[in-house]
Amino acid sequence: MTIERADPPLAADEATTLLAFLDFHRDTLRLKADGLDRRQLAQTTAASSLTLAALLKHLALVEHSWFAYRLVGGDPIEPWASVDWDADPDWEFNSAVHDDPDTLRRILDEAIEASRRSTALALREGGLDYTSARTNRDGEHFTLRYVLLHMIEEYARHNGHADLLREAIDGQTGE
Repeated sequence: MTIERADPPLAADEATTLLAFLDFHRDTLRLKADGLDRRQLAQTTAASSLTLAALLKHLALVEHSWFAYRLVGGDPIEPWASVDWDADPDWEFNSAVHDDPDTLRRILDEAIEASRRSTALALREGGLDYTSARTNRDGEHFTLRYVLLHMIEEYARHNGHADLLREAIDGQTGE
């Protein structure tokens, strides 16, 4: 699979700019994991137990929890719904090294597509000021703007981790 990554536009409206930056960072993670097999995706660096497999699975969970669950109020779906999170709060990180690479890529791709559908609905219903169906612990709602910015931050941070992991695997650096 060839990952095509587009630079965000230099001049666009707020929603287009936010969505373009989020897609840019989504594609960056996909590029970092592209072409690697199970052993390579499960490789760690000496200083950390973090793997590219874990990042793929974690970001699939984050996509689902922020867009489908919090933003539009959907129910948890598999593989997340049946996890005993009390027994293993880091389940997605710990279980990912046992998953097939194609499965990891598929669950991330499916989560991203579901997130895009949730985003389109929110934009139609209220634009960037659309408020989430679910609240935080303090009973406050999130706006779509907040969710998009949070997801950009989430991907950007983890793409930094992905850079280090990919370089340790096969020396590939850069974008």
